[in-house]
Amino acid sequence: MGTSFTLQWLDWSIIILYFIFVLGIGYTLRKYMKNASAFLEAGRSLPAWVTGLAFISANLGALEVIGMAASGAKYGLTTVHFYWIGAIPAMVFLAIFMMPFYYGSKARSVPEYLKLRFDEKTRGFNAFSFAIMTVFASGISMYAMALLAQVILPLKFEIGPFTEFDFYLLFSAFIVLMYTYLGGLTSAIYNEVLQFFLIVIGFLPLVILGLINVGGWEGLKANLAENMVHSWKFTGSPDANPMGVEWFGIVMGLGFVLSFGYWCTNFLVVQRAMAAGSMSAARKTPLIGAIPKMLIPFLVIFPGMIAIALTAIPESNFSLPIKGGGYDYDMVIPSLLVHYFPTGILGLGITALLASFMSGMAGNVSAFNTVWTYDIYQSYINPNKSDKHYLRVGRLTTIFGVLVSILTAYVARLFNNVMDFLQLIFAFINAPLFATFLLGMFWKRATGHGAFYGLISGTLAAAIHHGLTAPAGATTLFKGGWLTGGIENAVHVYPSEMAQNFWTAIYAFSACLIITIILSVFTKQLKTVNDLKGLVYSLTPKYREEGLSWYKKPEFLSVIILLIALVLSIIYW
Repeated sequence: MGTSFTLQWLDWSIIILYFIFVLGIGYTLRKYMKNASAFLEAGRSLPAWVTGLAFISANLGALEVIGMAASGAKYGLTTVHFYWIGAIPAMVFLAIFMMPFYYGSKARSVPEYLKLRFDEKTRGFNAFSFAIMTVFASGISMYAMALLAQVILPLKFEIGPFTEFDFYLLFSAFIVLMYTYLGGLTSAIYNEVLQFFLIVIGFLPLVILGLINVGGWEGLKANLAENMVHSWKFTGSPDANPMGVEWFGIVMGLGFVLSFGYWCTNFLVVQRAMAAGSMSAARKTPLIGAIPKMLIPFLVIFPGMIAIALTAIPESNFSLPIKGGGYDYDMVIPSLLVHYFPTGILGLGITALLASFMSGMAGNVSAFNTVWTYDIYQSYINPNKSDKHYLRVGRLTTIFGVLVSILTAYVARLFNNVMDFLQLIFAFINAPLFATFLLGMFWKRATGHGAFYGLISGTLAAAIHHGLTAPAGATTLFKGGWLTGGIENAVHVYPSEMAQNFWTAIYAFSACLIITIILSVFTKQLKTVNDLKGLVYSLTPKYREEGLSWYKKPEFLSVIILLIALVLSIIYW
């Protein structure tokens, strides 16, 4: 079975209507973008349910849809660790402990919080590293979008080096550029809410039809290896599970370092909570997002497992494309759409997929805008200008961010699973950053010098570990071994790219933590106790919501969410 297909007029109508709608949202909101705060921060005026759904939808881009479906096909049910241990605990921690610092400090971004807590150089290092990370993440979404478009409408043309892939890449970049340029963060957030519902409506029939075809959960288990249908059972040894990671690597590397580093310090998601209209709404934002987050594995991981199961059933007439001697896991969702969806439903499914890519691109671009404008341009390049000047810079930064993202999309083509690529980026940037935040928020003795050189040490540790090791079957130095003169000379070979990523994160976090502690002990704390109020846990008055019943408080909702995540982990043990 091929993955090329022809859309009918009804399918095209649904897709075109979606593009008109998202551009219309940007155009409608343009008149409200009168200052930099409205464009870059949404004026801190949005309700909790909007920011909560945007919080989760901003992450529901290529990382979730293409990346997690690919990981579901490649690693099986082990992939659910990215949710039930790799997201939910960190989202609860962000809501209960960290949002009071972010929102209460009135910092406009995560790097600005680092300036208030530590110093200017720490803010600068994080601002530049975050800017790099967001354009790479945005580029991955663009790559996935162009990949899908080739399947939807294969033009089969080449004009010199320019192919249909390049055409669709530029087209997707143009659409995101338009509605983000017009409506800023508010446009991105409202489009993310729309995209969340489209994704659920578009992919739910795919999962239902796939499960019916393979014979339900029991049929899925019968057509997959046993270690593909358990989350924890085979994590006693890295050789026993398809991800090649033992339980310690999952708990420490993913569940603690990568998870908390992403959800608690990544401005892409934190920015949604900071756009809320009050402290109460800001704290509820991650918790509202955590509820659908727990169920998303059934929408994005199960399709990957279903695809592999179908390849084992000859009468299903289903196959996956081949890439580099193995399955092209990134084509799981497009292949299933071709296989199952008729006219009309196919258009809805394609629109859901397009929505996920738009969400991922726009989320990263809007976060890049804020950090570049406030933390780089205003701080280092051109300070003390008028608000209208920074509004204009924010809009121009949108164009710049999209252009750089286009370049990074081509790097993503080197990986047969975009999820592996993203986790590598997070290991380099978010892992050491979480160590800095952990010490900064809970240890008042941590100093600016310690934090700055700790961050550098953590990033260097990640680079050294990546350069000395490689995953099994690696064919490019982008995947490791570049310090040993080649992949074949790597000091250690991991069973998979994901295993290498988890341990890269552990080394990065540990190096940053240790160096920050040592240097903080031997350097002077330049911040006074008064400076640190509202920035360090022990020096900050605890936020209490008066007049709320106990069952309406974030703490109670947090316990319920954690219990549900635990129950799901036990059911799919």
